Amino acid sequence: MMRLPKFSYRTPRTIAEAVKIVADAGPDAQFVAGGTDLYPNMKRRQQMPKTVISVMRLPELNQVTGDGSRGLAIGASVTLTDICENEIIKRDYPVIASAARTISTPILRNMGTIGGNLLLDTRCNYYDQNYEWRKAINFCLKKDGDVCWVAPGSSKCWAVQSSDLVPVMVAIGAKLRLVSTLGERMIDAAGFYNDDGIDYLKKRPDELLVDIHLPPTNGWRASYQKLRRRGAFDFPVLGVAAYIRVSTGSGSDRIINTTRPNDPIATAPGTDTVVDARIVLGGIAPSPIQVTEAAQLLMGKSLNDDQIHAAAEAAYIKARPLDNTDFVSQWRKQMARQYTIRALEALRID
Repeated sequence: MMRLPKFSYRTPRTIAEAVKIVADAGPDAQFVAGGTDLYPNMKRRQQMPKTVISVMRLPELNQVTGDGSRGLAIGASVTLTDICENEIIKRDYPVIASAARTISTPILRNMGTIGGNLLLDTRCNYYDQNYEWRKAINFCLKKDGDVCWVAPGSSKCWAVQSSDLVPVMVAIGAKLRLVSTLGERMIDAAGFYNDDGIDYLKKRPDELLVDIHLPPTNGWRASYQKLRRRGAFDFPVLGVAAYIRVSTGSGSDRIINTTRPNDPIATAPGTDTVVDARIVLGGIAPSPIQVTEAAQLLMGKSLNDDQIHAAAEAAYIKARPLDNTDFVSQWRKQMARQYTIRALEALRID
């Protein structure tokens, strides 16, 4: 049986108290909410904080406020089960609820939180093993070693970002609010993740993720498709989030010509024309990958079969999964095309 190492456990009652504790404790402290990622990592000796600060009971981190017309704020400690069952999220942001429902199992969703999923440690077949296993290969670059066994000639860690909610948040333009003793800041989800398996977050150790801010819906639609071996429990080995906003030709939206930005493209009356689009791939690299080429192929056109397949081909070209998770990497690359098609087809209104 793997046991937790010894640590001090703190339970602050306010955000101010929580960030003061972590500031005083320094880099050996870590926040925890549901603990479904941190505690297994501690048992495997991948992470060994000397002070663990529980934020699960902080009232501000357990609230869901707003709606689709004004924008929604979700506290970082709201459980994944509550995300799946919240009536406002299901009605106005169904992509968030459906993506959360694919995470792990019902029992773990009762404990796991939205903030924990967004801050999920990167994963790799050479890293997510017990201490003795990792010691037998002389450890790896991410923890205790000096070689990345995925790409031994690389100085970079290639552990994979395996959150289901991260590609969705990047696609829909969510913002994250971080608080520390120095104040607070808002950061776009798209700029929050580094392409590095070790330094994978633009978050300081003394900062607490308080809540996630979703933009007003304003008619946009989004979907998420997940590839995994089993229909439950498994992490994604490929995730595709798709976002589009369309104009019906009424004149309320105008499409900007990307080659000549000062010349708007007129929309024909009665047509559904894509005026904004994002395709985001997860589960294949240390950070989510925005496929701008795919989005540009959709802009200014209707969401028909030809455009969907063209965007899917662009996603296939951009996808370069490495052999450090489940399934053969080349097959996962092929699936980037198919799952992009599925994600976009889910956004069509017949």
